[in-house]
Order: sequence, then structure tokens, then C-alpha cells
Amino acid sequence: METLYSVTVGILTACSVFLILRGRSFPVVVGITMLSYAVNLFLFSTGRLTIDGAPILGTQESYADPLPQALVLTAIVIGFAMTAYSIILAVRARGEIGTDEVNDQNNSTEGKR
Repeated sequence: METLYSVTVGILTACSVFLILRGRSFPVVVGITMLSYAVNLFLFSTGRLTIDGAPILGTQESYADPLPQALVLTAIVIGFAMTAYSIILAVRARGEIGTDEVNDQNNSTEGKR
């Protein structure tokens, strides 16, 4: 199970880096979101991957660590808010500039002089 988990985190990280390096704003936002999912999975795995672990201490021999779960829950909420803000920012920039290219040479301040 640990191998599948680590391969999933690696694939998510590789795909997100590929999308972040794209030249348009929407794939960059999707890449950053995918990277936050990969980090959330990594944080969740730090609490030891146990099957049938009790969420409350004292009921079984093995228990689930609640700290990574709380960190991931907080990171999901913050990531959702930042994704919404990034999408709104990208849509507004597209409306004002007229393109969603991240490095558009035609609209730079040097080209208008």
C-alpha cells in the first residue's frame, strides 16, 4: 500500500509541475491545485498508513494519528480558498489584458514604448 501511495504522490507531483510550467494561466492554476493535493496526500501519509486503526485512543492496540488528519483538513480549506482566488484573478487578468498567456511579449511594458 505504501508503494501505491508514494507512486500516486509522485505522479501527481510530476503532472502538477508539467502544468505549472505551461504558458497559459488556467493550466498553472490546475497545476498548483494538483500540487496541493499531492502535498495533502504526503501529509496524510506521515501519520502512518494503518488499516482499521481506531480514531480514539484506548479502544484498540493501533490507532490513527489525528494530527495529520487535522493538518490535511485545514490545508484542504485553505487550498480551496486560494484556488478560488487564483481563478478569479486569472479571469480578471484575461478580461483586462485580452489573453491568458503568462509571458505574453506583445502586452509587456517594454513593447509599448
